[in-house]
Amino acid sequence: MEDPEALGFEHMGLDHRLLQAVTDLGWSRPTLIQEKAIPLALEGKDLLARARTGSGKTAAYAIPMLQLLLHKKATGPAVEQAVRALVLVPTKELARQAQSMIQQLAAYCARDIRVANVSAAEDSASQRAVLMEKPDVVVGTPSRILNHLQQDNLKLQDSLELLVVDEADLLFSFGFEEELKSLLCHLPRIYQAFLMSATFNEDVQALKELVLHNPVTLKLQESQLPGPDQLQQFQVVCETEEDKFLLLYALLKLSLIRGKSLLFVNTMERSYRLRLFLEQFSIPACVLNGELPLRSRCHIISQFNQGLYDCVIATDAEVLGPPVRGKHRGKRPKRNRAADPEAGVARGIDFHHVCAVLNFDLPPTPEAYIHRAGRTARANNPGIVLTFVLPTEQSHLGKIEELLSGGNGAPVLLPYQFRMEEIEGFRYRCRDAMRSVTKQAIREARLKEIKEELLHSEKLKTYFEDNPRDLQLLRHDLPLHPAVVKPHLGHVPDYLVPPALRGLVRPHKKRKKPPSSKKAKKAKTQNPLRSFRHREEKRGPTAAPS
Repeated sequence: MEDPEALGFEHMGLDHRLLQAVTDLGWSRPTLIQEKAIPLALEGKDLLARARTGSGKTAAYAIPMLQLLLHKKATGPAVEQAVRALVLVPTKELARQAQSMIQQLAAYCARDIRVANVSAAEDSASQRAVLMEKPDVVVGTPSRILNHLQQDNLKLQDSLELLVVDEADLLFSFGFEEELKSLLCHLPRIYQAFLMSATFNEDVQALKELVLHNPVTLKLQESQLPGPDQLQQFQVVCETEEDKFLLLYALLKLSLIRGKSLLFVNTMERSYRLRLFLEQFSIPACVLNGELPLRSRCHIISQFNQGLYDCVIATDAEVLGPPVRGKHRGKRPKRNRAADPEAGVARGIDFHHVCAVLNFDLPPTPEAYIHRAGRTARANNPGIVLTFVLPTEQSHLGKIEELLSGGNGAPVLLPYQFRMEEIEGFRYRCRDAMRSVTKQAIREARLKEIKEELLHSEKLKTYFEDNPRDLQLLRHDLPLHPAVVKPHLGHVPDYLVPPALRGLVRPHKKRKKPPSSKKAKKAKTQNPLRSFRHREEKRGPTAAPS
């Protein structure tokens, strides 16, 4: 039930064009962070705000930023066009997402407010031309912004009025500390600043001292994840590693989990092992690989959002690596650019309508669990998180439980007592598929993906025109066979399906085109727990989550 005393967008004194854009986005009421942050920002205060992933932090700074810019242009004396707002984010993907949200909110005032994203390193020439036109808002990573400042493509000393640091808790861990300190030397002495973060850690406190001036701190008393009425979280105890593969096969092949799913593992090798395993059963899945170029990763995300894939396998190990603490902060090692830490997906990637997050591997830290789980149950959509746990991992799971419960001892990850004996008939198929996924098969799968990238690379196109023999050698190289796929494994005989599940099973078909808007809307609103509940009703109360 909505709070009748809650402040609505229409009560914040916003420009009618912003209110129209908010209406088009379908936002009837502001989220908690938006309700608290927007009025304070409009009063000119610096903000340090913490809110969970998916709570609307981007709009919480974008709406007052646009309102202040529109108000200045409408009421103040005529001033020269200049860059007046700067948004810093830790990754290219987050920059694209922030730019998109700002542009959607500025849809009805696009002539008055121009937004530029300068995070892509390979597009510096066209970025220089865009910056010469002096857009009102510039979005980018600290390294790219600093590069443009040093080349005099961007000047902020006399014009900047508003600085936003989004996902502030990631900036230092991504190795941007030195760039950020150098960048601040190019800013004026007085400006309004917002620091938006999902967590408050030592890095955020350090940024607070560097960037903010007498800020208001919004440490909202809300759960870091949605409540149980929107997000249901379960732990599934698996006795062996083989049981994890068997259970995943049953959940996906028997359509017990429906809708789009994110599968998280802890290493890139595990990502490919899992993908090749699922391919044995004709279950289409893709790997979001940090070794691939940014455009390729964005293309994979786009295909997932369009419905060409129902499963994305990802890892956050590169992003959430061991943090640097205390006195060693100044000697933080430089980023490993070959590994490209911006590839991680536990934070900031704009996946659409994810129904379920499956932690195939237990997250390395409690914070990683929160960021993974934050990919589902966004806005008002329902979601489910299933975490596979081995007996040896119970102590680590307890730390995650402690963080989620806030120390009150109430269980958050409900144990789901899946009856493994009902799918025992599939075990021989599972073992057969696992034997096919050898280390050599994983290696060749990764090589095949890189080879495809080389053949279709725009950057290498000129090189191959000058060196056609290299292109021919690459094309006619020995074919790679990642794993032998046995077609019969893709079919599930009726006699293997447990009687209680036969009414739920439906064939797994690979989609050949994106779903229509009507189908996409249906997929967005369906409850991923429906099949679980249906199954439990058939079984009776003995199998219900305890």
